[in-house]
Amino acid sequence: MTLAELARALRAGELSPREAVERYLRRIEALDPVVNAYITVRAEEALAEADALLSHERGPLWGVPVAVKDVIDVAGTRTTAASRILADHVAAEDSHVVARLRQAGAVLLGKLNQHEFAYGALSTSPHFGPVSNPWSPERISGGSSGGNGAAVAAGLAAGTLGTDTAGSIRIPSCHCGATGLRPSSGRVSNRGVVPVAPTFDTVGPVARTAEDCALLLGAVAGHDPGDPSSLDEPVSPYGELLGGGVGELRVGVVTSLLEGAHPPVAAAVEEAVGVLGSLGAEVTPVEVPLLEQAGTIQQAMQFPEATAVHLERLRTRLPDYSSDVRARLLVGLFLPPGVEETGRRARAAARDEMRRLFERVDLLAAPTMPVLPPRIGSESVELDGRETLYRLALIPYNSPWSLVGAPVVSLPCGFVEGLPVGLALVGPPLGEATVLAAAHAYQQATDWHERRPALATRDEGRAAPR
Repeated sequence: MTLAELARALRAGELSPREAVERYLRRIEALDPVVNAYITVRAEEALAEADALLSHERGPLWGVPVAVKDVIDVAGTRTTAASRILADHVAAEDSHVVARLRQAGAVLLGKLNQHEFAYGALSTSPHFGPVSNPWSPERISGGSSGGNGAAVAAGLAAGTLGTDTAGSIRIPSCHCGATGLRPSSGRVSNRGVVPVAPTFDTVGPVARTAEDCALLLGAVAGHDPGDPSSLDEPVSPYGELLGGGVGELRVGVVTSLLEGAHPPVAAAVEEAVGVLGSLGAEVTPVEVPLLEQAGTIQQAMQFPEATAVHLERLRTRLPDYSSDVRARLLVGLFLPPGVEETGRRARAAARDEMRRLFERVDLLAAPTMPVLPPRIGSESVELDGRETLYRLALIPYNSPWSLVGAPVVSLPCGFVEGLPVGLALVGPPLGEATVLAAAHAYQQATDWHERRPALATRDEGRAAPR
């Protein structure tokens, strides 16, 4: 059962909030020892919240059990960021997005595992253990929102909220066969979220379908006067706009990213683009200006921003960081003066170029990731017949969109060697409604999002509704 289906069943009285929470808690107990998607499970608190809802108005997420990445504050629950440094930190109040989830009636199941401080794409924290991919537990789930992708794939939450700085929602959504949306920068408040690089940080949904993501986004999007980066722009009724289809959309296929991907991955994405064409979209090849430079531009800003966030801890707790995160944070200390400002000017140029591109097309389509997830413990993949660092392989497929603050959805579009492949649909800033409608149209015509890993069907009789 998808989040949207579960929400309808709850509002119709077909099951109670407590029954929904109990079924997910049983799944977590049975499956999470293998997956390791959760850092903290709020079992008693979630049951109490579910019972309290019986006297509340039935909002759009009334009684729906959800989970959030462990950089998002939930009052009275620890926010560890999968780090030793924050292992005992308990949030004093809810983040803005959690407060909005509660207003919509959602129940908070717990906090999800991730890459330490959300600064990496592996989700193999040495402090809380690696997140396993439910499709192949010896492989990574992706990151940094690895627990989100794994929890959705294994059915350990009806929906989740993650964060995305440079791909951290899209990558695990792709690798785990989930649907994940990075909203436009500023569309969702970051208040109460442990930052990576504030210019790029974005909270967004990871769930099974585009419809699920639309419901979650509708609950949390909107202006927050307490967050200076939050945009004061109207919020579209995303769920009501899903039926728009793709019949009049111009879809630009980023051919260089297709050509650079592992051939079977590219073939699956090409077939997905063909489905969009069969639904009436006008599909044309496009070149994206500054595509190759986008990663360098983003990192010119991201490295010093991330280091500034951690500067005091780097002085006092340096040995407590995992080696890869420590190395990235130290890079920011040694960049020449002026690099960040150069990056800001280059980013402005990239935004101008992207704005002009979106005068010719309504959406862009590309592979979410060019490769399959590596095995846990490996940081390299084979691409174009050569071993390359996994982190370097993913940058050209993710940074161009986060650099300019564009909304991007990753949705399942096939399998290679039994592992999911993701199609990325990119829209202009504040174009979430178009992106989600196109994703929904694709999912109405295909069933990739309905596929489930064998692990997720274990003990199905005791599981949450399908």
